[in-house]
Amino acid sequence: MMARRIAIGLLLGALLALALSQRDATAQAKPTGATITYLKIFKSSYPEYVEIKVTESGASTFDIRQLDEQPNPQSFNIGLPAAQKIFDLSAKLRNFQGQDLNVHHHLANLGQKTFRYERGGEKHETTFNYTLDATASQLLSIFEGLTRQEGDLSDLQRAMQYDRLGVNDVLVQIETDYNNKLLPQPDLLLPVLDQLAADDKYLDIARQRARALAGHIRNVH
Repeated sequence: MMARRIAIGLLLGALLALALSQRDATAQAKPTGATITYLKIFKSSYPEYVEIKVTESGASTFDIRQLDEQPNPQSFNIGLPAAQKIFDLSAKLRNFQGQDLNVHHHLANLGQKTFRYERGGEKHETTFNYTLDATASQLLSIFEGLTRQEGDLSDLQRAMQYDRLGVNDVLVQIETDYNNKLLPQPDLLLPVLDQLAADDKYLDIARQRARALAGHIRNVH
């Protein structure tokens, strides 16, 4: 009787271990959330290297630098509407599967650009110098705008820390980019603009400009 109980216990233990193993295998096989990456390499320009990764939730990273600098990805959140727009455009391009977007005749080097889609073990990408595809151009415009926006924000934060007299010049550039509709999500600049406007260690002209720009952004967005 005791031997039978032991055998039954061992059998139940083995069945439980098998069930847990199958559950873990299923969890590992389940696709993770998708990521779309924009990569641009353009030697002898500024910046030479741009990598922006966007997830379906809007949680994203950017790495904007020169090629001889160390990788330094930074987190930011572009929000669900912008992320959805990026994924919708990607879907129209079949998530870059089998897509040849490049113009196949001689053009000046405009930087090697790559769109990449990843979900679990699935991965598709396409690389081009210049494209005439309207959907790809729209997607490129969004990523180029995010690059400019993050560059403007980094320049402003750097000036606020190391070059207070140069803050107003950076604000003029940001204001120009905003007026030309080159910044896809200018509301992401608001925390830094508000901080600047409230800090009396900066020149009044810079504080006033930051306050006015923040007001314009809030009224529109």
